[in-house]
Amino acid sequence: MDHHEILKYSESDNRLSELTLLYQFSNTMLSTIRLNKLTHLILTAITTPTSNLFERAILFLRNEKSDVLQGMLAVTRQMSEGLQIIGGHDALGSRWDISDEIIFKQRSAEFCLQVRLTRVEIDGVCPLINKIVNERTLCRSDDAGCRQCSACRFIRPLCSGAFAIAPLVARDRAIGMIVVDNPDSACEISSENLHFLQLFANQAGMAIENSMLYNRIKDAHLNLKDARERLLHGERLAAIGEVAANLAHELKNPLITIGGFAGRLLKALPDETREHHYADTIVSEVGRLEKMLTEILAFSSKPTICFNECDLEEIIRDCLTGCATTFEDHNIKTVFSCDTRPWVVSGDAHQLKQVFINLILNACDAMPEGGELVLTLEKGPLDKKTVIATVEDSGGGIPKEMLPQIFNPFFTTKHHGTGLGLSIANRIILNHLGTIEVCNTGQGAAFTISLPLAEYTGP
Repeated sequence: MDHHEILKYSESDNRLSELTLLYQFSNTMLSTIRLNKLTHLILTAITTPTSNLFERAILFLRNEKSDVLQGMLAVTRQMSEGLQIIGGHDALGSRWDISDEIIFKQRSAEFCLQVRLTRVEIDGVCPLINKIVNERTLCRSDDAGCRQCSACRFIRPLCSGAFAIAPLVARDRAIGMIVVDNPDSACEISSENLHFLQLFANQAGMAIENSMLYNRIKDAHLNLKDARERLLHGERLAAIGEVAANLAHELKNPLITIGGFAGRLLKALPDETREHHYADTIVSEVGRLEKMLTEILAFSSKPTICFNECDLEEIIRDCLTGCATTFEDHNIKTVFSCDTRPWVVSGDAHQLKQVFINLILNACDAMPEGGELVLTLEKGPLDKKTVIATVEDSGGGIPKEMLPQIFNPFFTTKHHGTGLGLSIANRIILNHLGTIEVCNTGQGAAFTISLPLAEYTGP
């Protein structure tokens, strides 16, 4: 075999190895749709000693909103060990896999953390980035334009020596780039490896784009599912409200009649008799039922809000004064703290008072043996244009599994009541363009209400 045939044979052998490696890469990238795992597989595949291509690889993906190339991941040859070969007996049918443990180690590496903090501006100043994004062609750091460029403030701090960048292209646009270099050996990046990088980047770009599209479709599906569930839930609540309203109207008149006659009997019967006790029980139970029906009617009807400027501090102090007897009966200590500034909101003072009375009485029910009730008013932490009102008790808290349902109609943790109090409170706050949330504090439960502050026009 002469020299020419040896070279031809060697070239064919290298070509076959390259195609086999590309086939393995293709099988590997088709093995998962998870973007996180896919990016780790891509960078690990071109830095692993098995492929013998590059010693380090860095991935940037394009952020459409901010129009920057955002550092996502970096893998070095030291961190690329641990690839598992699946189907190893068949070279064309085999692929690589990576464990979650290796993924975690790669992501936690110091250099990877540095890369993830890196942002490359797509502003047309850097010729290298401009060529990658707009012309979508592979670039090297030893290109004449790159050697003389003083605009690069991002790539060179990561790659001090020679490097190459391949664009990730999908649907005729650059969605990111892969930066490769050999920092340990300082070996020159060969033309063969650059050619392979270009072929590999073409496959990687499509794989990443497919994964991103899949994730968008998945998110859209989850959003549609959530919207559908909310719609069905709203329809169920509307049906329940209509039935409840009709039922409440039908029951209220007979209850008023029963309560009226029971009250007359109670006055006519001698005290300390069995019949007087029976009549007293009827009167109290009728009163409880009437209260329940009133809550059901309040929930099922659309409230009319009379918006006026009202002081939230004054509303809370009125609620505390009105519940003073309850505090004494339950041995509850109250603490109310706020600044002296006016806490003026635009809303219906009567309805807001109903919300706080409900929360305060619920807190008292949660502390039958006594405890502490803490109420605070403070400005919102971000825009300072909201007021945050907190009602916190020391009653042990709400079971964790019940927290997501606490504002649902007809859901209650008590042995009495309709379970509509918090639902009505939630609706009132939403109608006032606010939010109400609940969480456990360790000692009890804390309800947090956020309302927009009004432009105060008082003295």
